[in-house]
Amino acid sequence: MTAFCRDCFWSGDEPARRCPGCASPRTVAHPELDRLAIAHMDCDAFYASVEKRDRPELRDRPVIVGGGKRGVVTTCCYIARISGVRSAMPMFKALRACPEAVVIRPDFAKYRAESRRILGLAAELTPLIQPLSLDEAWLDLSGTERLHGASPALTLARLQARIEAGTGLTVSIGLAANKFLAKIASDLDKPRGFSVIGQAEAQAFLAPRKVAILPGVGPAMAASLERAGYRTVGELARADPKDLAAHWGAHGLRLAELAAGRDARPVNPNEARKGISAETTFETDLSARSDLEDMLAPLCDKVARHARADGLAGRVVTLKLRAADFRIVTRRRTLPAPTQTARTLFAVARELLAKEATGRPWRLIGVGVADLVDAEAAGADFFADERRALAGERSVDALRTRFGADAVTSGRSLRLKSERKEP
Repeated sequence: MTAFCRDCFWSGDEPARRCPGCASPRTVAHPELDRLAIAHMDCDAFYASVEKRDRPELRDRPVIVGGGKRGVVTTCCYIARISGVRSAMPMFKALRACPEAVVIRPDFAKYRAESRRILGLAAELTPLIQPLSLDEAWLDLSGTERLHGASPALTLARLQARIEAGTGLTVSIGLAANKFLAKIASDLDKPRGFSVIGQAEAQAFLAPRKVAILPGVGPAMAASLERAGYRTVGELARADPKDLAAHWGAHGLRLAELAAGRDARPVNPNEARKGISAETTFETDLSARSDLEDMLAPLCDKVARHARADGLAGRVVTLKLRAADFRIVTRRRTLPAPTQTARTLFAVARELLAKEATGRPWRLIGVGVADLVDAEAAGADFFADERRALAGERSVDALRTRFGADAVTSGRSLRLKSERKEP
């Protein structure tokens, strides 16, 4: 098979601009189609698509999911993108570019539920699924041809159709010989795309593209590579790996492999999550330490609840602050033992904050835990006061599960609510 139809699933040995079975133009053709099994599945404008599905009156309107006027864009629909709106854009810039947009606060509980539905459908096809976030994952369908009676490519097209029919949401698929190429492919034809990058064409495909397309190459690394004469991936591919290693060590050798279209990483369902975090953008800049702590406390509670729900504990506490000029400051501390309690998170993050709360105005604060471990396995390392705090917070979790999220609240939260009500 070198071609198939994404609507009726006809397959054949010759490429066709329109399907011979149903006349659909949604055909896929590639000489390596039968030999590729690594895919990257990416939900299309996921959060915005969930909101549009649940509110059909928004179907033809630009939708931005994000914070208030001083927040940032979490994601936006494709209509909003036409006006120049992008993820992580400050909200005031997004609304300046698209003033008619409907802004919706994110509902992560709803998005997590939809993510589980979509990944559940994928899990019926292969156990080799490695989520990157709520809206994207790698899949390895190697050796599934006999089980599903079709090539991995055709099986993925059927999965794409099942997701759309079952959830009302769409995904784009990138199919390739490795994870790196599959992730690039999934972004080539969004939304509802199905793109293929074969190994034979990988270097020619990558050569004219800027080095920033490579994983691990952020703005600083891209600038460093350009100063050394490597502006495109092709220029990097022609470099001597020894020279790259001399400049950038192991990362230089890794870039040489990627520039050649090679990526030996397997799809690993057990790869550890990097961390759990939460942040909030203020309606007005805050500089007083007490005000910043008031914003920090509920974030610590949120992160700790997610850690407990996922059975994880973290050894590293991180604090994030964004200044009025959008510069970001991050601070971190490694703990002597892992934690999953808000009490410990707040105590450590509060100390980190004390060094930064010197009168400078801040527009955002965030907290997180990293270096995650299985909480049950780490239980023996918990100190006595951590175990006591954990017992109390688990009791609160149980009460909130039974009686609702507002069943138990902190004195700090009650004080803040009371202050907001005062004229």
